Amino acid sequence: MFFLGQAANYRGKVLSHTFAIGSKKDFEALKAHLAARYNVPAKQVYLYHNGRSALSVGLKSVVPKKNGEHPGVLVTSLTCYAVIEAVKSAGFTPVFADIDEKTLHFNGETIEKALKKHKNVRAVIVQNNLGIPADIKSIKSSVRKHNLVLVEDLAHCAGISYKDGKEAGTVGDFAALSFGKGKSIDTISGGALVLRSKEITYIERGKYKTKEVKLPKEPTKKPKFGDRFRDRFYPLFGAMIRGLYFFRLGRIFTSFLLKTHQIKRSADADLDLRVRLTYWQAKLALKQLENLPKNRPPIREFYLVDDRDIVLNELERNGFIMNDTWYDIPVSPERYYKKAKYPEDECKNAVEIAKHIVNLPTHYKKAELAPARNIITKHVYKGEEK
Repeated sequence: MFFLGQAANYRGKVLSHTFAIGSKKDFEALKAHLAARYNVPAKQVYLYHNGRSALSVGLKSVVPKKNGEHPGVLVTSLTCYAVIEAVKSAGFTPVFADIDEKTLHFNGETIEKALKKHKNVRAVIVQNNLGIPADIKSIKSSVRKHNLVLVEDLAHCAGISYKDGKEAGTVGDFAALSFGKGKSIDTISGGALVLRSKEITYIERGKYKTKEVKLPKEPTKKPKFGDRFRDRFYPLFGAMIRGLYFFRLGRIFTSFLLKTHQIKRSADADLDLRVRLTYWQAKLALKQLENLPKNRPPIREFYLVDDRDIVLNELERNGFIMNDTWYDIPVSPERYYKKAKYPEDECKNAVEIAKHIVNLPTHYKKAELAPARNIITKHVYKGEEK
């Protein structure tokens, strides 16, 4: 059987993850690698227990705002609630820009449309969904034209290159990485903040002003024991879940693990700016970063189908468990969708794509998933009938 999720990308690595040991030396080595990779001093790199904390600290440190105001931060209209939570916790308001159906991301044109309606935007987050490069040239042009802060969220895209050859993370004013489940660097949880700009120029009431980036405090608190336990053993539990699918018990066992708090859904992770990455996860993250291929491919393929439920059921009957879809709702997961206050009328492309998208993983060989692609191509979505 083949899986999208359930730690299927950990095949052959379960034991090395479960019994990994790290030290402060590994922690500092990861910071040094990120500093060299993204061309900053090591003192401008911070390691957190999750990516949303890193993103929140970056926004607080870099994006200008006065006490009592909540300026906008532009985000892609296909995203996860972790991004929305990070924006809100930093004291900003999420503003959604619609996407292009080929890249699953906004571009310079859609930024301009969003800015006409939302005047108080101070920053733009480029997410590179599924590891597919966005049109960074047009995005950067629009961002610089309006003196906005450019943020690169590397959760899906560490190691990819844009069309101009620049690596993601080397273009923006700061970059945030997530090391969560299924991300481009996966240690089950974790994240990093890389501050690339020392000062920001922005416009306030028609005047140019400069803000010096204030370096945040280092997170020093260890994660709670329960979180460390879940981080350590999730790949092992994932292997057990995958094995039990053969006996039609996978979902039952998953439900048991969730109810007994032995695993936690990624979207439910705590945002805490004081909690650092563990030393052993830093060691694993460094190894993955060092082994990233140049111009790495996307971490998922995507297809649009007429009826996703029919396709997913047919895939499952044929041994392909592909129900961990990014994004089956514009802001996932569905249980947080209402909290996002999503403007569906402004993001019609994203709303339509979310109804029809399915994903395939890229951690399997292409030939292994050929039967799955054959099933999907029988149900290709051709757009709404006019």
